[in-house]
Amino acid sequence: MYIVETTVQTASATKYLQQLCKHFTHKVPAAWTQEAGSVTFPYGDCIMHARDNALHIQCQTHDAENVALLKDVIGSHLRQFAWRETLQLVWQETRASCPLST
Repeated sequence: MYIVETTVQTASATKYLQQLCKHFTHKVPAAWTQEAGSVTFPYGDCIMHARDNALHIQCQTHDAENVALLKDVIGSHLRQFAWRETLQLVWQETRASCPLST
């Protein structure tokens, strides 16, 4: 499992979380409240939490090639919704487990 995450500093964290989830629900399963949301893409999952002045985003996938796709899809849509702000998305890999070789 490959996991990447970022925390975006913004006073509009709740707004962006809801916009992202509402947008993606037109094509893939998504669920959300004001504080948390999740999106299930065919190539991985995204979990979001809005806290105070920050939006925390965590993406998970089983395929290393999909990490870049998840980061691009989430990042490009977030920047589109937050066009009034200059958001910094600094992704960090938090965990990667690989199958044991025999």
